[in-house]
Amino acid sequence: MAPKGRLIIIGGKEDKKDLDSEMKAVNQGFIPKEILKLIATSGADRIEVVTSASSEPEEMKKTYTEALKQIGYNNFGFLYIKDYNDKECLERIKNAKTVFLSGGDQSKICDALINSDVADLIRKKYNDEEDFTLAGTSAGAMCLSTIMISDAINGEAIVGYDLELKKGLSFIDSIVDTHFIHRSRFGRLAHATILHPDKLGIGLGEDTSLVIENGCEAVCKGSGMVLVINSDFIKKTNVDSVKKGCPVYAENLIVDILTEGCSINLKTKKITPPQT
Repeated sequence: MAPKGRLIIIGGKEDKKDLDSEMKAVNQGFIPKEILKLIATSGADRIEVVTSASSEPEEMKKTYTEALKQIGYNNFGFLYIKDYNDKECLERIKNAKTVFLSGGDQSKICDALINSDVADLIRKKYNDEEDFTLAGTSAGAMCLSTIMISDAINGEAIVGYDLELKKGLSFIDSIVDTHFIHRSRFGRLAHATILHPDKLGIGLGEDTSLVIENGCEAVCKGSGMVLVINSDFIKKTNVDSVKKGCPVYAENLIVDILTEGCSINLKTKKITPPQT
């Protein structure tokens, strides 16, 4: 049965500060606060921002408070949770229309949430509530994968054993990477998908997102692009036999590019161009 809620995965650096014009300068389709405006349908909807992945939660709180108020959201709070079975936290999540996972360290937030009562409650709301949204940016998006990239070496070549993968929270049956273009992360996501050819690799550019409904119907929103890596049709690769430190090759890896308004069905892998 398909989930009733929405899932939004964001590549990081979504516009939060009016003074931060970097994305405006490099992305022609930039619209101020476009991505954050997606996370709730009404200014009155309760939003819980989980900052537990961040090493600077107070700074994160200040930044998002200013941004959310500018958009017109007036019912939000921040959770930096050490005990993910905390009763107060569970009550706040229960009453939320949106749970938004901020950036930081994906392993930190995943290790704390996985197999917790909080994760179970979020999953139940996502599966059962039509007006519920689960969103994550940067590390907060990466941890939502079935398989999560926890560490990697970004070299000129993909080399054997330079990638650390672990189980994610499994809200999306793909491998998600973020800050994908600016931080040159093609190699590590390609490596992960070659190792797990049954999973799509989703590389999210900054200030760019996929809005996913019914568990698989995804639309690209934002000023950048999303690269989708498909390993279904690989013919030859040495990924299973390569020695540590030696380069990996692969034949017939498929890469698709999504931009604003493009959609993809994550099950059939069919892409639909934007409507004009």
